[in-house]
Amino acid sequence: MALPPPTQPPTDGPLLTGSADTETAEPGYAGEAERSYVRLMVLAVFGVFMAIVTPMAISLAIRVDQLTPGHEEYLGYITGAGGVTAILTAPLFGVLSDRTRSRLGRRRPLLIAGTAVGLVALLVMALASGILVLALGWMLAQVGWGTVLALLTASQADRLPEDQRGRVAALTGVVQQLAPVSGALLAGALSGSSVLMFLVPGAVGAVSMFFFVRFVHEPDSRTMPLPRARLDLRTLTSSYVFDPRRSPDFAWNWLGKFLFMFGLTLTSTFTAFFLAERTGVSVKEVSGTVAVLGGAGVVATMLGAIGGGFLSDRLRRRRVFVLVGACVFATGAVTMALAPTLPVITAGAVLGSLGLGLFATVDQAVMLDVLPERETSAGRYAGIYGFSTTLAQGLAPLIAPLLLLIGTGGGDKNYTLLYFIAATFTFLGGFVIATRIKSVR
Repeated sequence: MALPPPTQPPTDGPLLTGSADTETAEPGYAGEAERSYVRLMVLAVFGVFMAIVTPMAISLAIRVDQLTPGHEEYLGYITGAGGVTAILTAPLFGVLSDRTRSRLGRRRPLLIAGTAVGLVALLVMALASGILVLALGWMLAQVGWGTVLALLTASQADRLPEDQRGRVAALTGVVQQLAPVSGALLAGALSGSSVLMFLVPGAVGAVSMFFFVRFVHEPDSRTMPLPRARLDLRTLTSSYVFDPRRSPDFAWNWLGKFLFMFGLTLTSTFTAFFLAERTGVSVKEVSGTVAVLGGAGVVATMLGAIGGGFLSDRLRRRRVFVLVGACVFATGAVTMALAPTLPVITAGAVLGSLGLGLFATVDQAVMLDVLPERETSAGRYAGIYGFSTTLAQGLAPLIAPLLLLIGTGGGDKNYTLLYFIAATFTFLGGFVIATRIKSVR
């Protein structure tokens, strides 16, 4: 998540040095990004996250329970298959967007196509008559919405100067947490209709992307220079990897994000089943509890994301915020592992939201700081960076069912062990970024 080793980017220097080379290098953009661009980016991220995270948070669990009652392990296999699909496709579409030459620019054509594919995928899941069709629909959703998310990140790399990255990452980080809460509320209210449960969040994503594509100007890319390497099978294959010796800070950031997301996904995939077991209700009935927990974490997430993003820009420090975020999330996971009652579970969830908001926001700013080959290959490296999430989301759900069976019997699941292991991985993710990255303070 090799071509000839990429050169070190001119922006891969000390954080916020104030020199001219800290501005974005994308042709056609200079200085601070327009407020309208930031607003439309935040709206787009909210919509796309609602479309793709709502199924992961609750809708898929409901459908799995409807199609195969008593077999929650299928949820892990489905989300794992979707993660693998995203891994195989994200860099490909990133490379294609880098090389797209059109009147609409480099990113917009594939943003439109990805949104259309994502909507079709949600319809497939809503109408699925069996578990295999449901899995195929989720894999298609990862191709569509996953491509859109990667290209929105590439757009930020194109446009945002260094001293704006933390603030914009903070705002998008907040809506990334608000979207699942809103999606869970919608899914709970629409759980009686499989079609509406999937398509209403999808419609929100499509409308938000319409506004982004319609009103965010992107320069005509037909006269832009192409990357040096020719587009052939070898180039496409090698676009999936990079040489960590030439971009060590990007490599360490990739690894840290992977470890954190692996730990997060161990728990988030089975949130509905965990809550059902601890509260003694059915999976279908737990959607309201998921929404309540999400709502309780909204303020904490906003504090973590906005506080971390804005302060990391102002104080010219990133790594300490990443480490603190990972430690806070790990504390929340341990609290939930030991929680006997819903109030204690809620306290752990709030801590987790605070840590996640802080970590994810500042880590994205770090990624934009160390992104290699920004001028010609931002889409490719944004796709590779996306591996850190999609690979974790692919592997963790496949491993989690095995962890749940350790030391149990009679159909019980070991959620305590699962949450302890999740806490360990999330802490390690923050520790790697805080101690190994050198060019960002």
